[in-house]
Amino acid sequence: MTLRRSRCLVAAVALLVSVSMPLTASAETLLGALAKAYTNNSELNAARAGVRVTDEGVAIAKSGYRPVISGVGSYSYTRQNAFGGNTDLQTGSFGIQLSQTLFDGFQTKNSVRTSEAQVRAAVENLRNTEQTVLFNAVSAYMDVIRDRKIAALTQQNLRFLTEQVRAARSRFDVGEGTRTDVAQAEASRSSAEAQVAAARAQAQASEATYRQYVGDAPGNLKAAPAAKGMPKSLDVAFSRATGDHPAILASNHLVDAAAYAVKVAEGALLPQLSASAGVSRSFRETNPDSLQDGYFNAGTIGAQLTIPLYQGGRVSAQVRQAKESLGQARIQVDVIRDQVRAALTSAWTQFAAARESVDASRSAMSASAPRSTCSTRRRT
Repeated sequence: MTLRRSRCLVAAVALLVSVSMPLTASAETLLGALAKAYTNNSELNAARAGVRVTDEGVAIAKSGYRPVISGVGSYSYTRQNAFGGNTDLQTGSFGIQLSQTLFDGFQTKNSVRTSEAQVRAAVENLRNTEQTVLFNAVSAYMDVIRDRKIAALTQQNLRFLTEQVRAARSRFDVGEGTRTDVAQAEASRSSAEAQVAAARAQAQASEATYRQYVGDAPGNLKAAPAAKGMPKSLDVAFSRATGDHPAILASNHLVDAAAYAVKVAEGALLPQLSASAGVSRSFRETNPDSLQDGYFNAGTIGAQLTIPLYQGGRVSAQVRQAKESLGQARIQVDVIRDQVRAALTSAWTQFAAARESVDASRSAMSASAPRSTCSTRRRT
């Protein structure tokens, strides 16, 4: 069999094996890993719980619109010693009291708006956490594939260098080599062993990171599909991020919450009006009996108006504090916008550099690949 025919046979066998090899049923896909991360990631579940906690603030704020009803009761026993003997006195009462705020300087109204803005901000922060977790899951997925292949290649290189050491020793034994050749081959093999250990350690670290974000150990991972839906340019990406990025939207909602908090603080400077009502039943018993003994029913209703005149400067300081917090929230929007722009620029340039690197590597491989020698000869 000639060399040309042997190359053709090897290529045909490799093609047949690659076509007939069945796909592993348990292989994990990128979409499956993302689904696991969305369900199992602890950071994401904690962020969801945080949204539920913030959402209860709306119900707490709305409670200011509703009345407060409470039941009250009391009982007392008194024994008095006098010259004529002992006197026992028992008194008690029970009833229901109701209080309703009629006007509180719009504090309840603005508190509800503050809580609703905080909920919207929490929802956007949850979206931002989701994107971060899913991005980290994709990175971990690709890192596992990369590091496993690097570990396999370093192991293959170690086997090759081990064979080189054996060949160098064989040549030395028959007098065709030197001790220097053997020492150089052994040094290369030792360096390859260190590379194999480092590659395996890196692969294990990537698998641990994968488990952290996905919530499951990586099995046999399939290659990820090509990226789709990318913006046409960096300017288009900036425009989308400015209007849709959850971190920017969350900071805008926090500005709204801070503005309503200012109104809440200013409401404490306005008059406060509340109403109250109640019914009760009381009793009195003495031993010996008295004409004042018996059961008595009572009902009360009233209103209270409070006009703040001077609070020691406390409320005024709270208003100034709320206004400063509003200014800080507005500045924070610019900070978040700059951070998003910087992160987007970094990701865009890294993606472009990686794509160019892949194209360059493919061109280099195509240029260095041997031409096919499987063509048939022309008949003369």
